[in-house]
Amino acid sequence: MTDIQAALSAAASGMRAQTVRMRIAAENVANANSTGVSPDEEPFRRRIPLMESSTLASGAQGVRVMGAALDMTAFREEYNPSHPAADPDGYVRLPNVDTLVEMMDLRDATRAYEANLNMVEAARTMTNRALDLLRR
Repeated sequence: MTDIQAALSAAASGMRAQTVRMRIAAENVANANSTGVSPDEEPFRRRIPLMESSTLASGAQGVRVMGAALDMTAFREEYNPSHPAADPDGYVRLPNVDTLVEMMDLRDATRAYEANLNMVEAARTMTNRALDLLRR
């Protein structure tokens, strides 16, 4: 496999991983206010993508998504005794999602995706220039 193909496969694995990262962050934001229906039901729990470095078929180093883990930090609590999920003291457990953190993660994943996309564009440009030289 050529160096350009290896670079493309590494960039593609990075783009796949960042896509999963963006999807999980978007799901976290979408469920930032999802409470349980009753006092003993847990609200939505934040998910964190799990990734690891891997050697691709091309021999290049890439990234592989292993799944998602649940963030076991404490839930937020809000006093709202009229809510159906309120405990006897009137507190409702809310998801452990911080939308600011999720938005920063989305921004970071978007930038990493764009960097990998730029790598694909650079490889394509190099291939086109090599083909132009061979045509002469």
